[in-house]
Amino acid sequence: MTDESVPDSEEEWRETLEEDEYRVLRECGTEPKFSGEYIDEDRDGTFRCAGCGAQLFDSETKFGSNTGWPSFFDAAEDAIEYREDTSHGMVRTEVVCARCEGHLGHVFDDGPDPTGKRYCINSVALEFDEEN
Repeated sequence: MTDESVPDSEEEWRETLEEDEYRVLRECGTEPKFSGEYIDEDRDGTFRCAGCGAQLFDSETKFGSNTGWPSFFDAAEDAIEYREDTSHGMVRTEVVCARCEGHLGHVFDDGPDPTGKRYCINSVALEFDEEN
């Protein structure tokens, strides 16, 4: 997708996204644990935002966290924005797409080296481009 294809209104987002994608990306929802299609994805490629197509994660940064969602130890440069999330009686760091501000998931400080980060991301917020 190009920048011009990023919807300008919530009405346009509703027309563009599937129901589950809209609930996660635009309403900060979460898919059920172990239900996402990319939990066990291990092919080489790039994970992109399902909302706007921006490159978010390289498959080389994906790791098995056994948490129920795809996990990555690093994001593409300037691809992610961070926001404080105090919902559900917790304080967490939400991660959103820097291009379209779609909710992706959260980042935690219990990941592997070299970053120590665990980007816990909803599969429905992602699209995967396999490297050929």
